[in-house]
Amino acid sequence: MPACRCYSSEDQGGDKKKKSPTICGTNYPVSIGFIVVNEFCERFSYYGMKAVLTLYFIHYLHWDKDLSTAVYHAFSSLCYFTPILGALIADSWLGKFKTIIYLSIVYVLGHVVKSVGAIPDVGDNTVHVVLSMLGLGLIAFGTGGIKPCVAAFGGDQFEEEHADERRKFFSIFYMSINAGSVLSTVITPILRSDVQCFGGDCYALAFGVPAALMIIALVVFIAGSGLYKRSPPEGNVLLHVCKCIGFAIRNRSRSKKNDAKRDHWLDWAEEKYPKRLIAEIKMVLRVLVLYIPLPMFWALFDQQGSRWTLQATRMNMDFGAFVLKPDQMQMLNALLILVFIPIFDMGVYPLIGLCGIKLTPLRKMGTGMIFAALAFGAATVVERGVIETVVEPAPARTSLLKVLNLASTEVTVAMEGHAGLLPNPILSYEDTGEYKSLSLNDITQSFTVTVTTNRAKHLCVKSFSEEEAYSLVLNEDGSGVLCNLAKDNIKKSENGEAHLRFINSLSEDYNITVGGKHFHAPSGFGISDGEFVDRENYPNVRCESRSENVTLDLGLLDFGASYTFILRGRPGAIEVSKKEDVRANNVHIAWQVPQYVLITAGEVMFSITGLEFSYSQAPANMKSVLQAGWLMTVAFGNVIVLIVAEGAGMEQWMEFLLFACLLVGVCIIFSIMAHFYTYVDPDNLDKMLGNDTEETADDDDLKKNQQEGGYVNMREIGENRRSTKM
Repeated sequence: MPACRCYSSEDQGGDKKKKSPTICGTNYPVSIGFIVVNEFCERFSYYGMKAVLTLYFIHYLHWDKDLSTAVYHAFSSLCYFTPILGALIADSWLGKFKTIIYLSIVYVLGHVVKSVGAIPDVGDNTVHVVLSMLGLGLIAFGTGGIKPCVAAFGGDQFEEEHADERRKFFSIFYMSINAGSVLSTVITPILRSDVQCFGGDCYALAFGVPAALMIIALVVFIAGSGLYKRSPPEGNVLLHVCKCIGFAIRNRSRSKKNDAKRDHWLDWAEEKYPKRLIAEIKMVLRVLVLYIPLPMFWALFDQQGSRWTLQATRMNMDFGAFVLKPDQMQMLNALLILVFIPIFDMGVYPLIGLCGIKLTPLRKMGTGMIFAALAFGAATVVERGVIETVVEPAPARTSLLKVLNLASTEVTVAMEGHAGLLPNPILSYEDTGEYKSLSLNDITQSFTVTVTTNRAKHLCVKSFSEEEAYSLVLNEDGSGVLCNLAKDNIKKSENGEAHLRFINSLSEDYNITVGGKHFHAPSGFGISDGEFVDRENYPNVRCESRSENVTLDLGLLDFGASYTFILRGRPGAIEVSKKEDVRANNVHIAWQVPQYVLITAGEVMFSITGLEFSYSQAPANMKSVLQAGWLMTVAFGNVIVLIVAEGAGMEQWMEFLLFACLLVGVCIIFSIMAHFYTYVDPDNLDKMLGNDTEETADDDDLKKNQQEGGYVNMREIGENRRSTKM
């Protein structure tokens, strides 16, 4: 487009009314460019931070997966409660422009505090937790507070006669949201994982870049301040609705038995509020009742960034040319939504119509719920395959144990106080396979281990600590069987790196180099420290001692596996035995694609249709009330996940199945409610009230105040579609 500005004017009673500057040759105000860029940067900031949040809780703050999930969804829920407060501030006090400025500053402060909390050198873990929670609180207040303002403010820039341009603006606005989401969920996981700082994953950078984008968003928005058309705050319709409902309840409770009965409990507000307002609230409440079952859909949908990301960390993410990050998989939803919207609108729905099936909005929403339930059914199937390759960490007062027999004969092992823990004999150079759970009476406990060979019994005493995994390595010398207890690594690398360690049965010390990592294995069955290595970048494995320098063949190292290599034979003729301590991630992340396809299809049918239905069933000046109700369903959906994550205490696949069954049950309830719902046309409200209905001055003020509600809620069909991921 040309880079110039054009100014236009119109005659009104002989006076010239100056309009906002527009882009040459169009009716688009120049100011919307600043608003779109601001929204892109802000969405990049929000989604980029949120993409790595669950892994930050687990790997940096060292929380377990249930606490991490609970806090993630508590934050998401807060992001949907605060828009109510932001709308009240904008409509009743500061106006949209100042609200965006002030709350964006709060937003930036939250990102900065969050980034500082991710720097290891800044205090201990308690300080990191405090800074992280403070930062998330500020971010929730900032992002939620500006949510009902930015797109509405963009709509305010257009003249009333330019409705088509305003509609196209919301499409562009919606595209900027998706662009920010897709790019951020690709880039920030790379910054987290591929850039190393402070000796590990660089969460400080992964949070710092979104902070910088939010600063840019604020600067860009302020830069256009001289071009904006601003509307003064004129009161909030939600407050009027709440006051009217409150008055009706109080008035009814104070009524006497001999008072005349009224058709509806809201009619008790007629003494103070106009009939038109009461009728509009009745229409809104009919829709809000249908909202009651909806939080369960969001409870499933918003787990893409928590439980599904945690599932991805235990899968094979190798696509050959590249290795996907577990927190990058979320971008698939944003990409699919852009593909599915035109497919459903121009293909699926028309074809269903040609088949003679009447697909009403409420039926679409019910079908969307079924798709979401099927997505969690698919996630259940995937989870069943994933858990076979994962060693779950030992809980409190428990250790994990496996035995590796490097003696020349078969052995039987018995643990004091745990009869039957290891019932089967262990062959030479074999292990027990799966880890066994060893119960402790305290955080640390010593046990007498009895090792029986075909010659004699051998005793050794070993100490175990809770929440640790161990290998009991048995070998022999001239005096009998020796026991060596080694801590095991059961944690998998997110990047698919293999974890290696070496046991040296030879008579010389050896130093082994694998892909730049160095291992020292002392002689006499000494055990090296374990290290993660790039499983595809170790062309030469060097093995050196004082007498020789040879190359070892370690064979194939699988994605996410842990190995113990035993050096055998003799100097000059070294053999390598490989034991897989933790199985490789043999379920590929591509198996998550069906569940993302299903949940996105459900989103198209449920979210977009739900908003369109809601707005078609309520008067134009009540759309902001529906927006508040819709946001509340998302907030309470996240609360449901929070409660289940902390209180259910079940295996992950069972939790997925529980959510799927709950949504099916809720869908049945919703379908029954929808069956008895009667569609109305809000445009016929005047006919229902009668042509002689008089409106009070208070009602006129309401109507004036709510004219901008059209902008607020035009935004909601685009932004709220996207809000399902926030």
